[in-house]
Amino acid sequence: MPRIATLYFRTAIIFLIIGIAMGLNMAISQDHSAIGAHAHANLLGWVTMAIFGGYHALNPAKALRRIAMIQYLVYTAGVALMVPALYLMLTGYPEMEPVVAIASLITFAGVLLFAVIIFGGETSASRATALQ
Repeated sequence: MPRIATLYFRTAIIFLIIGIAMGLNMAISQDHSAIGAHAHANLLGWVTMAIFGGYHALNPAKALRRIAMIQYLVYTAGVALMVPALYLMLTGYPEMEPVVAIASLITFAGVLLFAVIIFGGETSASRATALQ
């Protein structure tokens, strides 16, 4: 499996652990004010990163491109900043809103980079494999 796919799966499981921990905390405390952060950790962290990892595992030629690692770093930085900032904002720290906004833009940039990877041209090696 390409390195980038492994990185995505490892990062995804970390976000799943964080998301479940947030969910347990909300259930135990009966305070569900951070449900948005919980959802973002699970959907942007666990689910989306696992999908990104799966895509790269199935497209090893694209996984080797430099843009794949750049996209991983940008997207992961955005989500890693967004989840705790959103948690703090939703639990009584409204001054975190600009941080959430910046993190959202960084995350969106990572999604756009993934679109470039998907819609980017095939390498000659992957074209040859597809023709077989």
